[in-house]
Amino acid sequence: MALGTATAPYELRFDAGRICLDLLSTTHPEERLDSVHVLRAWITGSGLVPAGTSLAHTDATWPTAFRELRAQIDRLVRGWPRPGVAAYDLALARVNDLARTAPPAPRAVRGEDGELVRQLDGPPGRAALLAAVARDAVDLLTDPVARAALRECEGDNCPIVYLDTSRGRRRRWCSSEVCGNRERVARHRRRAALARA
Repeated sequence: MALGTATAPYELRFDAGRICLDLLSTTHPEERLDSVHVLRAWITGSGLVPAGTSLAHTDATWPTAFRELRAQIDRLVRGWPRPGVAAYDLALARVNDLARTAPPAPRAVRGEDGELVRQLDGPPGRAALLAAVARDAVDLLTDPVARAALRECEGDNCPIVYLDTSRGRRRRWCSSEVCGNRERVARHRRRAALARA
């Protein structure tokens, strides 16, 4: 499982297969995007910005905007396909509107060792970062192959949606190390209890 740079009391996960799905994962098992500090860690950990990008200009409005986008993406991913339903259509209009803004502009610069590294052409704005996530959602929703690979975790009480890119498309859990391990431990305990009975 790939974890972000964040540490306790919050843990950010980046194993859903798409940035927009990783954003959805920030609600489980509880709200993660509850502060600017955590949002900065998520933005960096998700790869929206290169490591070392300054996000000091973020303010208290940013987590609210990302949570609102997350809610719209959730309606679209879990409600597919339900055109004509007002909540679905409103969510689609909002994601499309956010996707119109240009995402942060990258550029290649020489690093300290002389190798080319990716940097952004200035501090990324909130609208540009929201656009990058919204565009990822648009790409996912308009790609029939990717859409067909969407799965919801089979783990107990785990609502995480992920992209199943496994061979044979038989992945059952959002993460083998998290929900898969919990399921294996529970199965072992059930067998042990039956053996004792």
